[in-house]
Amino acid sequence: MSDKADKARLKLIKNERTTATQNDRFTTIDLFCGAGGIAEGFKQAGYRCLYGNDIMQEAIETFAANHPHAIADCRSIELVEPVEIRQQLGLEKGELDVLVGGPPCQGFSINAPERFLSDPRNKLFRHYERFLEEFEPKAFVFENVPGLLSLADGKVFNQIIKQFTQLGYNVTAKILFAAHYGVPQERWRLILLGSKNGEIAHPVPTHYAKGRANFRGGKTMTFQLSDNDSTLLLAPITIKDAIGDLPRLEMGEGAEEVGYTTEARSDYAVQMRNTTGVTFNHYAAKLSKINAERMKHVKPGGSWRDIPHDLLPKGMQRARKSDHTKRYGRLHPDSLAGTVLTKCDPHWGTVFLPDQDRTLTVREAARLQSFPDSYRFLGSRVTQYAQVGNAVPVLMARALGETIQHHLKGHPQINESRVAAANG
Repeated sequence: MSDKADKARLKLIKNERTTATQNDRFTTIDLFCGAGGIAEGFKQAGYRCLYGNDIMQEAIETFAANHPHAIADCRSIELVEPVEIRQQLGLEKGELDVLVGGPPCQGFSINAPERFLSDPRNKLFRHYERFLEEFEPKAFVFENVPGLLSLADGKVFNQIIKQFTQLGYNVTAKILFAAHYGVPQERWRLILLGSKNGEIAHPVPTHYAKGRANFRGGKTMTFQLSDNDSTLLLAPITIKDAIGDLPRLEMGEGAEEVGYTTEARSDYAVQMRNTTGVTFNHYAAKLSKINAERMKHVKPGGSWRDIPHDLLPKGMQRARKSDHTKRYGRLHPDSLAGTVLTKCDPHWGTVFLPDQDRTLTVREAARLQSFPDSYRFLGSRVTQYAQVGNAVPVLMARALGETIQHHLKGHPQINESRVAAANG
């Protein structure tokens, strides 16, 4: 970050930071930022992202294109000195409002809790903690997969909580369901919130939706909605609500930039649409001849079980009907999507459209992750799908940002009375 372009951007960032402070705009730093799902959600909640770091080149290019006022750093976080970033941003310790990030947990391992940090497999968590120690932000968001709770029978999770607490933070943990915040998708994320000034309550659901929480903490760390809550909350956002207005395509059709061909058909579509009348990354991939034939047999809401036995891949011809429930699946227009994957491959999940014989475009996958249509993904199409699938849903991130903002302003938790189990 020493060339003229970076220096010019740094000057702009410092000016923006001053303006943000004067206008009571909260500031964030986003580690392991990917394409910027959390950053976009917090931006919609009124925050200014100052810096993002991710090792994936295409993801950081997307982040930079959509967050031009932030420093976009593609270096390995091992090579980044937090004190240098803090000084470049002109921040004093304790001046940053929120540190956000989710270190990939694949390497998390623990044998003895006291040796957690010395284990090289846990280095990514350590780098998140280095930023926390150096910046001393007023609050933080640590997000990960629910499976983190199961590592070493919960010892990894408990040690992480302990180390955050030792740094002076009050920590709350909950597993959030993306559909509860207006995301048309069944996606669960473990969210830790930390504050130096009391505890931060997680945002309560705004939309009524139920999902299978078949993982550790599924009953004790999630919001448990009752049937009565369906009258208090908004209806869930369906596949039809989410993508039904986007231009129809045949396999092989589409472009990186396309105009809308119909009116928005739902409030969600209105919310997502670009005011310029165009969107991006809407290209329908061609399927192999055999996969195109398999697809024709799958009904909306169906899967590989609808495909004639002799058309199935040989490995799946021996599968039990209870196995591989999502493979070769077709979305149902009136349901939520399953978790958006990093690969748009029918062999691995539900990627066929409800009413068109093709797979999801990058834009449709982005709609399911609640990215606005103005958000453009860069890189190859393969990496674009990966960027979308790896992201935290934007509207869930926005809900987190709004809740933390209320906490930092000293306001009570919003919407507390909506759900009887808000503290469940």
